[in-house]
Amino acid sequence: MPTHNHGVAVIGAGPAGLTAAYLLTKRGVPVTVLEATDTVGGISQTVERDGWRFDIGGHRFFTKVREVEELWHELLRDDEFLLRPRLSRIASNGKFFDYPLKPVNALRNLGFIEAVRCVLSYLWVRVRRPDDSSYEGWVASRFGWRLYRKFFKTYTEKVWGIDASDMPADWAAQRIKNLSLGGAVINALTPKRNQKDITSLIEEFQYPKYGPGMMWERARDLVVDSPLGEVVMRSPVVTIHRDQRGATGVTTRDWGGTTSYADADHVISSMPLPELVRALDPPAPDYVRTAAAQLTHRDFLTVALVVPADAGFPDNWIYIHTPGVKVGRIQNFGSWSPFMVKDGRTCLGLEYFVNEGDELWQMADEDLVRMATQELEQLGLVPASAVERGYAVRIPKAYPVYDADYRDNVETIRAWLDKAVPNVHPVGRNGMHKYNNQDHSMYTAMLTVENILGAEHDIWAVNVEEEYHEEASGTSGTGRAAPITRRPQNVGAA
Repeated sequence: MPTHNHGVAVIGAGPAGLTAAYLLTKRGVPVTVLEATDTVGGISQTVERDGWRFDIGGHRFFTKVREVEELWHELLRDDEFLLRPRLSRIASNGKFFDYPLKPVNALRNLGFIEAVRCVLSYLWVRVRRPDDSSYEGWVASRFGWRLYRKFFKTYTEKVWGIDASDMPADWAAQRIKNLSLGGAVINALTPKRNQKDITSLIEEFQYPKYGPGMMWERARDLVVDSPLGEVVMRSPVVTIHRDQRGATGVTTRDWGGTTSYADADHVISSMPLPELVRALDPPAPDYVRTAAAQLTHRDFLTVALVVPADAGFPDNWIYIHTPGVKVGRIQNFGSWSPFMVKDGRTCLGLEYFVNEGDELWQMADEDLVRMATQELEQLGLVPASAVERGYAVRIPKAYPVYDADYRDNVETIRAWLDKAVPNVHPVGRNGMHKYNNQDHSMYTAMLTVENILGAEHDIWAVNVEEEYHEEASGTSGTGRAAPITRRPQNVGAA
């Protein structure tokens, strides 16, 4: 079993892992990045098939965190970014609603009588506010029960495979944002260019011309080009060795058997938090392993269909609320970037939210393409005869699930890790089991690097508060109001 000595072992070559590795090499710290797959970028990768490029879920490059935006433009040149208009809609029973909701469009599609019922429903929850500790109650209290059932319940349950009444409010607070029906109406009636105070309402965003994967391919190259950096692909970490002081090294499994990376001063982990716990040797206590076993993920697959450009639609993506189809959202990659498609053609990505091993996950690629083609026609978007070819891509553990017990389970693991292996640093979406955006995942890595170099940030506070994620009241709009504690005055203070 070969052995390598290295200062910091970084598990995972997604946005968080590569951000940490790049910044550490810049600060003179030796790093080895260990990636389980043959692709960098995690769910921010850009998949390429026969010259077609498609994003996994669609990644808007918008942030209130100044340091993150500066790093984006350090990794890629300004001319490698496009400024793209944002357009998204909700498809519901043959009608298309602007999203965020706009009063005139919603009134026309709902009809006067149903619109009045929705307004009365909204007024009712102003008087008798639901318990907003669940996702269902949180949304209903801000939009009313009728709009909740029309525009949130079906899609959310399709994404998560959980009854919305059983989901905690955390997901809504992060992803739907601090936005009410009243706020949506006010913003629709008082338009202003690129309303960046509310992320859901931004009108334009940056996007790498060849997709987000080009950023992480560049980051990988910069790490490898450094005399202090190494990126090892197809090397899943199977063991994190520890003693009474903390982690001492890691072992990977690869084509040649196993490889040991010994004498690691720190381990930065973006691997799924339950897998981190299971990899520890000696094992974590039973109560910690039980907490880890109770954390779950939702998996994801995209079926990309090539169609003539004029058969597409102008939206970046469309949410599918129409019953009777399995697809949850459809991307038009040509609307994200014309450089991702070919002349006269575009590529539509039909997204399905699944569990690894279920019927859709195991379906043959050609059957997935056939099903997606039929659903595209059933929705009235593109006739089946216009589909020229298709590709299927499966992404395991795309979304950490927020069930009723996830918060307690994460806190149990976090508290034990802090005490038993203080030099193991979970970062990123799966590493922290937090539904963070790409910029927040990067920010946890940036703060972790500063912690390794002597700072004392609480990275678990990143993206906890709605105000930080969404409003950032009283700030210049950079997101520096993030609830970071104990920030030393001499470490990059704003």
